[in-house]
Amino acid sequence: MTVLVLVAAVLALLLGGAGAASAHAGLSGSDPADGSVLKTEPQHVTLTFTESVSFSDDSLRVLSPANERVNPRPAQHADGKENTARVELSGKLPQGTYTVAWRVVSADGHPISGAFVFSIGRPSETAAVVATDSPDDTAVGRLYGVLRHVAYSGLALLVGAATFVLVCWPTAGATRPVRRLLTVGWVALTASTVALLLLRGPYETAGSVTSAFDLGQLGRAVTTRSGGALMARLVLLAVIAVLLRRWARRFDGADDGARPPELGSRDRQVGALLAVALAVTWAFAEHAAAGIQVVLAMPVAVLHLLAMGVWLGGLITLLLLLRRRGPADQGVPASAIARFSRMAFRAVAVLVGTGVYQSWRQVGSWEALSSTSYGRTLVVKVAVVVLVLWVASYSRRWTARLVHEASPAKAVRVRAAERARVAQTVGAPPAPARQDHDTAPDAHAGDGPDEKTVTPASDADTYRRGLRRMVTVEAVLGVVVLVITTVLTGTQPSRAAGEKAAAASVADSGVKVLTVPFDMGTANHQGTVQITLSPGRVGENTVEAVVFTADGGLASVPELRVTLTQEELGIGPLDAKLKNQKGYWAAYDLRLPMPGEWTVNVTIRTTDIDQVTVRETVRITSVPR
Repeated sequence: MTVLVLVAAVLALLLGGAGAASAHAGLSGSDPADGSVLKTEPQHVTLTFTESVSFSDDSLRVLSPANERVNPRPAQHADGKENTARVELSGKLPQGTYTVAWRVVSADGHPISGAFVFSIGRPSETAAVVATDSPDDTAVGRLYGVLRHVAYSGLALLVGAATFVLVCWPTAGATRPVRRLLTVGWVALTASTVALLLLRGPYETAGSVTSAFDLGQLGRAVTTRSGGALMARLVLLAVIAVLLRRWARRFDGADDGARPPELGSRDRQVGALLAVALAVTWAFAEHAAAGIQVVLAMPVAVLHLLAMGVWLGGLITLLLLLRRRGPADQGVPASAIARFSRMAFRAVAVLVGTGVYQSWRQVGSWEALSSTSYGRTLVVKVAVVVLVLWVASYSRRWTARLVHEASPAKAVRVRAAERARVAQTVGAPPAPARQDHDTAPDAHAGDGPDEKTVTPASDADTYRRGLRRMVTVEAVLGVVVLVITTVLTGTQPSRAAGEKAAAASVADSGVKVLTVPFDMGTANHQGTVQITLSPGRVGENTVEAVVFTADGGLASVPELRVTLTQEELGIGPLDAKLKNQKGYWAAYDLRLPMPGEWTVNVTIRTTDIDQVTVRETVRITSVPR
């Protein structure tokens, strides 16, 4: 039942956490700029990103107003800069609006895509239409996300079970549960790696699932950073398969009472080297490979992954052994449990230490913990880890009691108590002397009311049951931590999101921010509403509104409406049609047709019956040429 519960929890968390991922890189600028109107046709289109990117032949497309492609050659890096992509345009281009559609792969392996427009001469009535969905909101993207979960799970099982055998209890290598666990871990990791490699090409190019078997696309995927890491992982797994087979032959017969083989330092060194190499294949192609302090982030990521595998995989191994049904002499020795307890404590300490560094590196600020998706997910992970530590403290208590029960001193006291059990009959002559080892069948404790006995109380079974329950809870919470960790590896780090926003802010200095005070309806309570128009120019604009209380805190209001009017030309009012985004109000498609002085009317409903309207003016500029 415990195994079934764990499997059900894993499947539920996999399906629930396999949402779309956000990539690390972001578009910081383009030439021509988004929405710009040029007098003459440009010779090329250049995109600049917040970090290095890679792309395929079809990554950057420039489409004419008639939806015809006008870049005859694939994209190249501009001036050798890895964070740029540039395409040359055909000779004579007609006037009208052109659409630039792009899809590139960031340094941490995640694809990103987008589109923007520019015009030559004057904007046209029609423009090419391109898909703007998330790169991961496809069948391939969702399948790729699930397979990443499976790969992490396989790594944890493989590393944890092997470490338990090499460090804690060599005899466990001969037991059927541990052998099955090693097999399941290896198969899960190998199968997911093969599938990830096949899907790498369609994942990067937004292809279909059936295109996974396109040999040309597979060949291009192998030459990328992520594809190369997956190929290296498969080679390592082939070596591990050979070693596991050899170790299985050495352990054959030990489960039937034979003495287990000796595992020396060489076996441990080989195991540690292979585990580190496996972890490097993740660190080389994910968040640790991009951003700041890459030289330090790579080994920290490797340590974090290995500590996760040792702790979580070892927990599941111990749980299966504790629930194993068999003769009493096949139970897990208390000494092995104690060794795993010490090892797990060190692994959790490494997890916490490396996790703190990774959090600082990826988040960047305290505010980002609540304002970004990565930060909020990280807070959830920290809360679960604290809960795991609390449960682990009880596991350590049960382990300490079990070790004390099995200690040599305890055994001596128990044997002495057994020898001291003597039946005495009141008023009768003393019984004849017998040897210490004489155990008559009629000399049992409790045979008569006048019998005085000293009975040893062994609580080992009680301690094992308590430890088994705590290990079960700890393993389930560990699976939750693993799933959250996998989600984090597919989410845009907060520091990168801040860099992207800052770059966009620098590239677009025309953003208009209005702060308008208003009466909140109670005595001496003045609130403010902050309206942001981006880019604050003619054309399509994003409108965001945040309401603050008198003390500067966020205020929740039942309704907020923003309209803009050009009174001189008699245009408007244009309703921004704001929607509540749970903390702020926003609209992303307000189109302003003319430059000049616009009046912004803001209506705030503070209660079911009270509302107030305030106004402010803003100058909308024309599109730069």
